[in-house]
This record gives sequence, structure tokens and C-alpha cells, in this order.
Amino acid sequence: MRIHTCLALFICAAVAAVACKRDPSGAAGSKATPVRLRVAVVPKGTTHEFWKSVHAGAVKASRELDVDVVWKGPLREDDLKGQIDVVQSFVAQGVGGIVVAPLSDRGLVGSVRAASQAHVPVVVFDSDLAGGDYVSFVATDNEAAGRMAAEAIAGRVGGAGNVALLRYQEGSASTSLRERGFVDALRAHPAVKLVSESQYGGATTESAEKACENLLAALRADAGNLQAIFAPNESTTFGVLLALRKAGLAGKVHVVGFDASDKLVQALRAGEIDALVVQRPFDMGYLAVKTLVRHARGEQVEHRIDTGSTLVTKDNLDAPEVRPLVSPDLQTWLQE
Repeated sequence: MRIHTCLALFICAAVAAVACKRDPSGAAGSKATPVRLRVAVVPKGTTHEFWKSVHAGAVKASRELDVDVVWKGPLREDDLKGQIDVVQSFVAQGVGGIVVAPLSDRGLVGSVRAASQAHVPVVVFDSDLAGGDYVSFVATDNEAAGRMAAEAIAGRVGGAGNVALLRYQEGSASTSLRERGFVDALRAHPAVKLVSESQYGGATTESAEKACENLLAALRADAGNLQAIFAPNESTTFGVLLALRKAGLAGKVHVVGFDASDKLVQALRAGEIDALVVQRPFDMGYLAVKTLVRHARGEQVEHRIDTGSTLVTKDNLDAPEVRPLVSPDLQTWLQE
């Protein structure tokens, strides 16, 4: 009888201990402490200023929503395998959700599908992904942004002249849409001739600079045969700028580029770049994380969120509504 009594007391004590572990307060009948949500944010790369702004926006959202954000991506924007490995690693870790900017509209489909099957929700941002195995897509309306660039160039060349498009790289959905919007919009200006649209700058400033040097030589830009160039992302724009400087054509050949960095803004102010189509990467990171968290908490979210874009020129560069777009507050969020 004494043995049975001791055993009963031991079982009661064990149950009480488990209950206390589940609820630090030890209150009877209380619920277990919820696990803190951990969100992985995977950019296309980590070196360009664009991604630093995305990171800052993601951090702001994490602080407001009281969740953890883990930032990890490939160094270079042509390392698709590296990005796939990062996504698969986060799925294996069982994170609460993944926010990703796909390097390829098809190359990441399998990894995102695997995340969905493992009940790890995914929000895609910046660049779209085939397949649809994601909760929401947060990005610029890239075709509209490309059309905006075309109208800016048509205006700069006075409605007539030779124009070149230096593309980014194959498989990038966001830049492909910008390029498509640009080409389509130029058709409304028959005296503006698109003399080159098949060259790719590649994933780095160095590769874009080299591609632009070859383009300038092939088109005999030094003889006045080229009036303007459109570049659809930050690295390509900077590569074009460097090539034009080297050829002594900076400020002579009109340039409409994409995104903002300190160096590009300085060139815009100096008249070496005519206009930049500037996205809202800070808002992109902020809204992508916020959308993922809302979904994880059982709320309904929009399937498509347009973060907008703005044409920035020397004339509006210092406007109050433009300054935060070209010089985002990274110090507050990234301590930079």
C-alpha cells in the first residue's frame, strides 16, 4: 500500500513539473507559451544597395511585429545554386516562413514547392516565380516601370534618335518585364529607333561595363550614332556609366537607368545620368515580411502587392518625397 502511495505521488509530481515547463507562470489551466516566429529572408544577392534597403525594411517589419528575421542570400546575383541551397536549408530547419527574391523565374520552382509541401509558407518579392506555390507576390509593376523609362528616353532625345537597350541577364523575371515594357512603349515613337536590344550585361558591374564597351564600339557611338541607352537594374546602370566615362561619352549619350545608389545619384546630379527609375526596396522588404507574418497568423493577404516606382531626375532629386527613395535610412535598421 505504501509503495502504491509513493508511486502516485511521484506521477503527480512529474505531471506538475511538465506543466510548469509548458507555462513558466505555473498557473493551472494556462496555455503553452507560443513559439516565436522565425522568418527567413533570401535576396538575389547581398552586395548591391538595393538589397541593403530591402534588408532594412525587413528588419523594421520584424521589430513592429515581434518576430525574428534571418537574412541570408548568395553574394552574387548569378549564383542560382547558392540561392537554392539557402532556401532548401531554411526548409530543412523548419523556419516559420520564407521571403525570397528568385534569381530565376523557373530555377527556384522546385525548392519553393518543397517548402509549400513542408508547410513552410513562402512570399515571393521583387521578381516573379512560375508555379504559383506561394502566398503572395510583392514587387514593382515592372512592365509599367519599363514603359516609364521609354517615355523618359523618348523625351530626352526629342522624339527621334538611336537608342540601345542593355539587358540584365536571362531568367530574371523582374528585369525581363522592364525590358519588355521599354521595348513595347518605344513603338509609340517610330522616329526613336531601337538599334540594339539583344545584348546582356550580366550579373555584375564588371560584366555590364565590358558588354557596354563592346556595344559602344559596335554602334560607333563615338561618331554620334547613339543618342541614348536604357539599363534595367543597378549593376547594369553603373556598368554603362563606367563604360561611357571610359569612352569620353558620359553626359553626351543619354542614360536612363534603374534603382539608386550613392554613385548613381552623384552621376544623376552631375548630369552623366538623365533619369533613374527608382523602386521602393525598403517598402518591398517591409511589406513582404509583414505579409508573410499576417498569413502565418491566420489573416487573409493580397496575392499581388504593387510597391510602385518613381522617375527621379536632377529636377526632383531633392524633393521631400524623393529623398527617402534615393537615400533610405539604413542606419536606424542596420546600424550602417
